Amino acid sequence: MQITYIHHSCFSVESEDTVLLFDYFKGTLPQFDSKKHLFVFASHKHQDHFDPVIFDLVKTYPRITFLLSDDIRMDEDYMNRKQIPEAARHHMIQIGKNETLTLPVNSKNTSMNDLGTSTEKTLSLKVETLASTDEGVAFIITANNMITGSNKVIYHAGDLNWWSWDGETQDEYTEMTNNFQREMAKIKNREFDIAFVPLDPRQEDRFWWGFDYFMKTARTKLVFPMHFWKDYSIITKLKNMERTREYFDRVVDIKEEGQIFNV
Repeated sequence: MQITYIHHSCFSVESEDTVLLFDYFKGTLPQFDSKKHLFVFASHKHQDHFDPVIFDLVKTYPRITFLLSDDIRMDEDYMNRKQIPEAARHHMIQIGKNETLTLPVNSKNTSMNDLGTSTEKTLSLKVETLASTDEGVAFIITANNMITGSNKVIYHAGDLNWWSWDGETQDEYTEMTNNFQREMAKIKNREFDIAFVPLDPRQEDRFWWGFDYFMKTARTKLVFPMHFWKDYSIITKLKNMERTREYFDRVVDIKEEGQIFNV
C-alpha cells in the first residue's frame, strides 16, 4: 500500500485495485490511476474534514464512491446550491453511527455499470462505523480479496478522540470520558494494519490521552498521527514519552504534506 499524507486528517491509501481518500478539504492530491476504484470518505461535516470540492473528483475518476457521514446535509436543495455534479449524486452513500455495509470494488480489471457495481465481485470493502465523540463517525474499512482470502483492516478516527480540556467541568469530563471509552471498548484487542488517529496539540498536556488509549486498546501494526494542525513536533513529543515506549516504534514520523509511505 502507498499512503500519502495530504493535509490535517486527510490521507490517501492506494493499493493495486483501490484508492481510499479520507477527510479531504484542502491540499494537493496525488494523481491516482483513474482505472482504480476511488472511495472518498468524509467522517463529518466540520470544514476541516469535509468540503463539497470532493465531488468534482467524479470528473477525473469515473470509478468512484462517496461515503459520507449522515450528519453531512446532502438534500437536493443543498446539492443544487453547491452545484454538485449530477454524476457525483449517483455515487453517494450516507452512513450513520454503528452501521456496517459491504461494497463491491470495481477494479481496473472489471467493468462498471451505471450504479457503480460490478458483476465480478472478487474484491469488496466492508465499512463499519463508530460514533464520534464530536460529530459524525469513525471508519473501519476491511479490504477483502475473495480470491486470495487476504484482508487489510484500516481505521480512520475522524474526530473520535478523548477531547478533554483544561477548564472543563467535572460533568463535561465524565461525559466525554465515558463516551470515548465506550467506543474504544467496541474495538478492544481488534487488529488494524493501519490506523489514523488524532494527536491534537491544542489539548496541551492532555494531547496524548486519546492516542495512547487507542494504542493500548486495539492491536495496531502502524499508526499515523493526524489532526495536529501542522505542529509536527507533537509527534516527536509523543514518541519521547516514557509511557509510549511499548508502541513508539509503530508511530509514523510525518514531516511534511505530500510525504509518501510505502507499507
